[in-house]
Amino acid sequence: MNVTEAIADILVEEGVDYLFGFPSNPLFDTGAVEEAGIETIIVRQERTGVHMADAVSRVTSGDEVGVFACQHGPGTENSFGGVAQSYAESVPLIAFPRGYDRSKTDVDPKFNSFLNYQHVTKSCEQLTDPEAVADTVRRAFSAARNGRPRPALVEIPMDVWDEDVGTIEYESTESRKTGPDPSDVPPAVDMLLDAERPVIYAGQGVHYAKGWEPLRELAELVEAPVATSLNGKSAFPEDHPLSLGAGSKSEPGQLAHFLDECDLLFGVGTSFSTTSYGITVPENNDIIHSTLDPTDVDKEVESDHAIVGDAKLTLEAMVAETEDRLDGPRGRREDVVAEIRDVEEEWLADWRPKLESDETPINPYRVIDELTEVVDAEDAIVTHDAGNARDFLAPFWESPEPLGYIGWGKTTQLGYGLGLAMGAKLAHPDKLCINVWGDGAIGMTGLDIETAARYDIPILSVLLNNDEMASYDTPFGGDFAKVAEGLGAYGERVEDPDEISAAIERGIEKTEEGTPVLLEFVTAKETELSRPDLD
Repeated sequence: MNVTEAIADILVEEGVDYLFGFPSNPLFDTGAVEEAGIETIIVRQERTGVHMADAVSRVTSGDEVGVFACQHGPGTENSFGGVAQSYAESVPLIAFPRGYDRSKTDVDPKFNSFLNYQHVTKSCEQLTDPEAVADTVRRAFSAARNGRPRPALVEIPMDVWDEDVGTIEYESTESRKTGPDPSDVPPAVDMLLDAERPVIYAGQGVHYAKGWEPLRELAELVEAPVATSLNGKSAFPEDHPLSLGAGSKSEPGQLAHFLDECDLLFGVGTSFSTTSYGITVPENNDIIHSTLDPTDVDKEVESDHAIVGDAKLTLEAMVAETEDRLDGPRGRREDVVAEIRDVEEEWLADWRPKLESDETPINPYRVIDELTEVVDAEDAIVTHDAGNARDFLAPFWESPEPLGYIGWGKTTQLGYGLGLAMGAKLAHPDKLCINVWGDGAIGMTGLDIETAARYDIPILSVLLNNDEMASYDTPFGGDFAKVAEGLGAYGERVEDPDEISAAIERGIEKTEEGTPVLLEFVTAKETELSRPDLD
């Protein structure tokens, strides 16, 4: 057995179903991975392969770690942005870039992944000793699976892949959870129960911990409204009466209202990192910060009390402690729900003219509104691209099921959403997987629509085409529906607002037949966002 074959067997033991990427890399070129029973997905551009691996990790809560491979030199250079995005968004994945021969790997100007990827990976190694293949790959998977999830990379020089390693023994890694210090839980519950207007804020850590049920239980016990980060969107059912929606650059009116008036913010599964695409943490109130990563505590937001541990274990401990304290309902749920409903109705009334607009070119909010009406959100996974696609969609799309929305935005990389939708569809073939994007994003990764067609990955891609790059007044052009048709997908260009719903319905039917779809909506240059200012 050589190094290539050993890695293929290790991937099987780790439960990997797909290998994403681009030749030349022995994991693709030799057929070893396919012989081991893993399907290979070769993309048009390396970054999209990383994005697909990223999605597999996200929509399985890290149960399956996405894996990517590419060639040395330009392959690793092209892949950098995708790995950096996954690092910023705290996504576990494994990258196996090919490297130059060991004798040349440090010769300038050859691109050395081991050196250059260290700041965008959690673990970064170069396999120079073939006999160490099992230990090296095990460390990578263990790093990705445990603690704060992030990418791990193993660069393998060209002259190492074919070297013999004999027979290896390998057992799959496990994801181990760390619970909170028991002494930290009662003070947190004291603060939560003493607060008059608490708000719970759930981040992506709730998804990875699968803490959805205890999050709902705690919210209902203390009768507190729940907001999420964009990465945490769908961690709390957004059709629940206590839901405030997700914080982002654009967000629901009720979220800003309750943040403005809360006297305690309990953040769970969140880093509280400052970003233009998250909530503005209110001042002059108490902060409880529950996070898996102790370096998050007091990093940018000073907390009054902190709990370090897995989000699910923390929430379960808080539910148990709260149940011991309460004899029954606290009696304020009805008032809280009514306040949420009233503020939301007022906010939606302000936006209804845009959501129901008959103008041409089509108002993009009309597209989003009809998408929410036609699609059954319980059976869908939705994501978006950077910029306006995110900002138009996030406040108005309600995700009732966990992992029904792939939210992101810390580094806002254009072209991310297409690969996310394709990876999600492979991981959950029973779901309608949708990406919403704009002119700039499709220019970055649009040719990978052909990848969706080649591998029969029937996603629904919604393009908001306003002939410019967001609000930068940079004119773009093109008939992308025709491009999609040329790439083997179903393409449809829509200019009449009265045709939006019918086009979406036709698109869904095509995906059910197994065909990827691009619906191109010719939209107005909308610049207004739902971003209420806090007082």
